[in-house]
Amino acid sequence: MRRSTLALLLALVACTALPSHRVAPAQRRIVALIPSFVEDLIAIGATRQIVGVSSGTQDIPAVRRVPLVADYASVDAERLVALHPDVVVAIPAQMRFLTNVQSGGIEVEQLPDDAYADIFTDLRRLGAISGHERNAAAEIARLQATTTRMRKGERHFARPPSIFFVIGAQPIWTVGNGSYIATLVALAGGRNAAGDLGGAYGEYSAEALLRAQPDAIVTDPSTQIQSVLDREPWRSLHAVRLHHVFVIANASLLERPGPRYTEGLAWLIAQLRSL
Repeated sequence: MRRSTLALLLALVACTALPSHRVAPAQRRIVALIPSFVEDLIAIGATRQIVGVSSGTQDIPAVRRVPLVADYASVDAERLVALHPDVVVAIPAQMRFLTNVQSGGIEVEQLPDDAYADIFTDLRRLGAISGHERNAAAEIARLQATTTRMRKGERHFARPPSIFFVIGAQPIWTVGNGSYIATLVALAGGRNAAGDLGGAYGEYSAEALLRAQPDAIVTDPSTQIQSVLDREPWRSLHAVRLHHVFVIANASLLERPGPRYTEGLAWLIAQLRSL
């Protein structure tokens, strides 16, 4: 990126753009740097306000032609600024990439995305940012009612089965109880086998996995779990021997904390019924 070009763009934005508080929320141009935020905005009727997105949104038809300005490890500030957004929505880990954007006068909203409760907090906040508060409230009510209805039909276990969610197989990465995925496991009637992990996500030792002996393993195709099941520690797990290894075809349903989480929950409930 050429710093002089970015500086010029920021100067032009500062001189010609109206301050964000003078732009009606329903007219705000929004850059969403996380796929779940994109799905949130679409769910509440703010699709036309999305002018920039991050990678990982290729499976969302409504924004396939919207410019990409970021991935999980970087933000193209020059391209972002050139879109003249009124507000950028990002997660805390991305804030270090947006210093120049903020200093140029563009509003940046920091939204959390680790916990289950963050799904509803983010929907509510994005509703306020985009001028779709009523739609956001209705979407939250719909999701919560759907979740309640689904839980009534789940299998009840004398002992909740322990589920080990695999994010990475080599090295082993999983989810802690602070993650929204662990909450989905609980909502489905199970418990997180890696409840001793500090934080929402992290590396897990082979020794700890052997001690945990989960009742089932859940993962997505990107981990290529089948290629390691004949190796330690995997082959010594009861879940592997019993073929309780469940791979969800569409990873975003479980791993993206957005309005489609109910589809991921439905899939989890179905897998637990087979135990």
